[in-house]
Amino acid sequence: MTDQYELTMLDAALADGTAERRCTFEVFARSLPHGRRYGVVAGVDRLLESLARFTFGPEEIRVLCDAGVRDRVAAYLEGHRFSGDVTGYPEGELYFPGSPVLSVTGTFAECVLLETLLLSILNHDCAVASAAARMASAANGRRLIEMGSRRTHEEAAVASARAAYLAGFAATSNLEAHRRYGVPTTGTSAHAFTLLHDTEADAFAAQVDALGVGTTLLVDTYDISRGIETAIEVAGPGLGAIRIDSGDVGVLAQQARAQLDRLGATGTRIVISGDLDEHAIAALRAEPVDAYGVGTSVVTGSGAPAAGMVYKLVEVEGRPVAKRSSSKESRGGAKSAVRRHRPTGTAVEEVVHRLDTPVEVGEHDRVVPVPLVTKGETATDLPTLDESREHLRRGLVAVPWEGLKLSRGEPAIPTTFVP
Repeated sequence: MTDQYELTMLDAALADGTAERRCTFEVFARSLPHGRRYGVVAGVDRLLESLARFTFGPEEIRVLCDAGVRDRVAAYLEGHRFSGDVTGYPEGELYFPGSPVLSVTGTFAECVLLETLLLSILNHDCAVASAAARMASAANGRRLIEMGSRRTHEEAAVASARAAYLAGFAATSNLEAHRRYGVPTTGTSAHAFTLLHDTEADAFAAQVDALGVGTTLLVDTYDISRGIETAIEVAGPGLGAIRIDSGDVGVLAQQARAQLDRLGATGTRIVISGDLDEHAIAALRAEPVDAYGVGTSVVTGSGAPAAGMVYKLVEVEGRPVAKRSSSKESRGGAKSAVRRHRPTGTAVEEVVHRLDTPVEVGEHDRVVPVPLVTKGETATDLPTLDESREHLRRGLVAVPWEGLKLSRGEPAIPTTFVP
């Protein structure tokens, strides 16, 4: 995937002979979404897979020529593959304003073609993962299920399920995310299944007969109290779970728990869904809720649908370059970052420095960027999705406790720029 204005720059650079200049572009966020205290890097593996497939075959060249692309551009693109280097923050890493999330080095021509591809993946996946991580923190160990496939684009739904799992969700209802990425799946029926049957009892019996008593029954199609009673009558006290999808879910969870216990279903779990976000989940922390189903808010970044990542040229032939536009400044030079920690493991500072100005790396510090692509070849030792999920869990543990608050505040870890 590329964009017309990228081809415009490529055309002009090929014409004036600057296309082969060696350059470094960086992906970073000037700021976090309003009130957020950290961001989560997600989509790196998807990005690398897309980069490996980023080429222009005969059909693509024909379409571009039909659209008026000049012969010199078509000749350059024919069979093109990226042959440069990429370093960046690994999947599941935290990032902060100015963090060099991705550094891309190669000729201007091959680097400029990647802007739309890289930003479309990172802006989406980082937004979803950042929101999902806040929800996971608010859930405080309770199970989270991603249920937002019907609230976003069909391909975004798969990527969202992956990003949410990376950030701490336990499962998704999206089966394609399981096929592609191995994300665990779960699900229950909708109100339509209950309405299909002559009675609620008939619907529950059909579901239990098909799926066993460990299933989750949706009890709020008609009357919740009666629905719970019917569910236990049909499935017995060993019913796996009930789901409540509407109403004042905090009060309803209390009432449901008391009713289930009176009926002897002390082990039956309560799943809450319906327009939940991190704030609603936090508000339910004291209620007898066992799991949350989250849809729209997680797949849309809970109010921040894009992570605000930008892709800027920072170095040409070893010379730092920087944009100086008011409020949109960039810092010149290819950069790296060191995250400083106390001996206890708490992260205290993000030090961003130019590669030609190395900084000391202490005993408890860590260089954050890692090699991702070298001379066009993707690194072979990158972590799995589950390893990245664990990396993020450990990273959040290292954040000072005030940095995990849902209230608005400064970034959890301050960024220092070394000239």
